[in-house]
Amino acid sequence: MNVDLSHEAWTIIAGVLAIGLLLTLIIVFKFQEFLGLLITTIIFGLAVGFAPNDLMDLIVEAMGGSLGQLALVIGLGSIFGTVLQHAGAAERIAVTLVERFSDRTVLWGLGLAGFLVATSVYIDVAIVILVPMLYGVARRTGRSLLHYGIPMCAGLSCAYTFMPPAPGPLATAGILDADLGLVILFGVICGVPAVAVAGPLFGRWIAKRIYVEPPVLAAGGGAPVGAPVGSGGNAVQGDGTGTSAQVDLAKGDQADPAYDAPRTDLPSFGLVVGALLLPLLLIIVGTIGRLVDNGTWYTAGLTFVGHPVMALLITVLASMWVFGIKRGSTKDDLQVLATRALGPAGMIILVTGAGSVFGDVLVASGLGDTIADGMENASIPLVVFGFVVSAVMRISQGSGLVAMVTGATFSAPLADSLGASDASVALLCIAIACGGAGFSHVNDSGFWMANRYFGMSVADTLKSWTVMKSLVGLTGFVVVLALSPFVP
Repeated sequence: MNVDLSHEAWTIIAGVLAIGLLLTLIIVFKFQEFLGLLITTIIFGLAVGFAPNDLMDLIVEAMGGSLGQLALVIGLGSIFGTVLQHAGAAERIAVTLVERFSDRTVLWGLGLAGFLVATSVYIDVAIVILVPMLYGVARRTGRSLLHYGIPMCAGLSCAYTFMPPAPGPLATAGILDADLGLVILFGVICGVPAVAVAGPLFGRWIAKRIYVEPPVLAAGGGAPVGAPVGSGGNAVQGDGTGTSAQVDLAKGDQADPAYDAPRTDLPSFGLVVGALLLPLLLIIVGTIGRLVDNGTWYTAGLTFVGHPVMALLITVLASMWVFGIKRGSTKDDLQVLATRALGPAGMIILVTGAGSVFGDVLVASGLGDTIADGMENASIPLVVFGFVVSAVMRISQGSGLVAMVTGATFSAPLADSLGASDASVALLCIAIACGGAGFSHVNDSGFWMANRYFGMSVADTLKSWTVMKSLVGLTGFVVVLALSPFVP
């Protein structure tokens, strides 16, 4: 029996098959995420009827068009984070907040410390630096390491999920062409409750049920001795991009002495916090300048300094001076740091660019309009669609960045078709980020980082880390749902 499919029906089927193909390439055949996205895009485009040469022209054009601002922002953000990491900014925040908060409130301080650090430092690096600093605190008090570690990791996870210039939300905002100032605003509104629920509240509860004794660090400040490891005898660690890689954590970061001995030359707390807040404040200033633009020179000036590229460039130059030159670093030292930072940044840029290309091909195929019509008929909110797509990808293949990029890729044409406002698109970014943050399990590099540095069994890691990450995503999404009726 012959069954004739309309173009719209076949496009939807092809879109579903494309997701299946992407998952198969990444999970089964272990393709690098950039290659998986690019291959999936080409096969989908040919399947829905694009002429081969036209398809390649569209891919090249879309790749170039999508990476203008995004590549600059990701590159600058990576350099900024590396300079702060080298100066010991993460340690300073953790040490100061632990010292200043009482025993009754220290968990909130640790959550705040994690939130501040992860706005600029890759979450994998932050875990390597910060979690071992809690070992001594846990030994002195006799409490489970989870009592202190879960709040800090919840703060890390929330900022890394919700707050540009962290790679995930930055990539999502770039694909959706969202206003970064509004994304930051909604990120704070959704992130604070998520930190509270998944951090101090859940941390206290789980620490009473699972006692984790602080592991003993290996010589050289690397991974804990005798802690569970991933397959092949190595801990599975992310590479700072949300993609997966295997490294031997016991070697530490040989390029940075911060891993070899406790730091004694930490920068001041005020300088570190000021540096972390500077790009966020400048971007918000730029958003205000655009909203109140009256054609005068000062609103133009606000918009200029608050442009994401300019805001991060100013921040990078200031941080190089304050945390580099003034602290004795040479120009050659800073050049090495900047070059090292651009390695993982390049991977983020390529994965995000491939996701944008996929999105443009989806738009050109008409899939966005078709799904938008179906969503309107079924009364499915845009934020729910974005969250579900991102969460399914997160559960299936593990990488939070790939989950967010895919969620944004499929949501971008819908937002355009539905005529979503700037505020709605910014809130959509957070919904997608919530889906990409939660549900971390054994296919996620972060799961094995927690398993390794907390020295837990796989079962206890599932009960603590996985639940904490899921609470981050679900709490944030509940706040998104509560806000969405009031966002025009």
